[in-house]
Amino acid sequence: MDILTWAALSTDQQKAALQRSPLIGDSGLEQSVRAIVDAVASRGDAALKEFNQKFDGFNSANIDSLRLSESEISAASARVSAELKAAIAQAMANIDVFHSAQQFRPIDIETQAGVRCELRSEPIEKVGLYIPGGSAPLISTVMMLALPAKIAGCEKRVLVSPPPINDAIVYAANACGITEIYQVGGAQAIAALAFGTETIPSVDKIFGPGNRYVTEAKRLVSQDGRCTVSIDMPAGPSEVLVIADSDANAQFIAADLLSQAEHGPDSQVILVTDSEPLAQAVNQALESQLAALPRQEIAATALKGSRTILVKDMQEAALVSNRYGPEHLIIQTRFPRDVLNHIRAAGSVFLGAYTPESVGDYASGTNHVLPTYGYSRAVSSLSLADFSRRFTVQELSAKGLLGLGQAVMTLASNELLDAHKNAVAIRLASLKD
Repeated sequence: MDILTWAALSTDQQKAALQRSPLIGDSGLEQSVRAIVDAVASRGDAALKEFNQKFDGFNSANIDSLRLSESEISAASARVSAELKAAIAQAMANIDVFHSAQQFRPIDIETQAGVRCELRSEPIEKVGLYIPGGSAPLISTVMMLALPAKIAGCEKRVLVSPPPINDAIVYAANACGITEIYQVGGAQAIAALAFGTETIPSVDKIFGPGNRYVTEAKRLVSQDGRCTVSIDMPAGPSEVLVIADSDANAQFIAADLLSQAEHGPDSQVILVTDSEPLAQAVNQALESQLAALPRQEIAATALKGSRTILVKDMQEAALVSNRYGPEHLIIQTRFPRDVLNHIRAAGSVFLGAYTPESVGDYASGTNHVLPTYGYSRAVSSLSLADFSRRFTVQELSAKGLLGLGQAVMTLASNELLDAHKNAVAIRLASLKD
């Protein structure tokens, strides 16, 4: 990777060094996805079957339904190896423990005498879970979405994935309590979840990562007046930033960088270090490890859009990282928690030499659905709270209204909202009778 010295860069050059690939705002992409969304909204299942054939080479005419039957789920599950089932079980246990600990605790307090305020939470009733297929079936994403949805108590949990759905995806979904599994992917699957079709029900919120077409479809349906659906978060290509000092292991760092680079040619990896010898050692390790990867062509393309940034110290490294706002942040330094104290923007953080990003992707217990493209500066990683909606409750006694009413009327009067003022005044007057 190219090695850049942060202090030697101009303001514009620093900005360019932290630039992602220009995937957002592609008007051609928007037009293509909008056409798919409109087709599904107007033609339902017929459009889905056509797109299955067009984009995935899957002839839906040869199947009874887009939905997998119980017998198909059982058959797929039976084909999964015992070793993989055991790994899924271990990952599920950790994800369950971490997300169960996030259960909402209601708030019920008196803000002043006679004024009771509450914060309550209810699960989102209907959720749609998108699981990418493509060259790498994301079994782990099933667990990251389906388990929190189940723990939160979402009543209807619908999973969609491009056909033919990988057996392990089917098994993991079933193990996580998902019984509605539909063979459809891409932008068309997002549209189906948003609008509903003859077969696939509409949902209240859509979760899950995907390629740029899926990401654009999520954006479009969340802004479409023909439906009312929300999405989990903005998502784009995978990315990792590694902060390392001279004590770091170059082989470990190279392995971590490549683990994200192999996701796709538009993935981005960045090393930030105060040691030029380490940067050179990492480049050498990248070259040797890349040669042994089955997905080396994909990773090599991603590395072309990646770079190493030399900084003067770890405080400046944290500054660079915060400006970038990485999806994944690995801190491999002598004292990683000291660096962590300066971190303000990251989707998920991995501390120390023995915490590869891979553990968070699969089985440590944290969620791997994370904001990308710098959105971690304002958007949080997926958690149990995302599968619920919170609402407030207030209840005033007569004494409470007497104590609060004048302040409310004064504020309403100054905002020139007399009906608001009158709603209080008429009640106060009744208390004098």
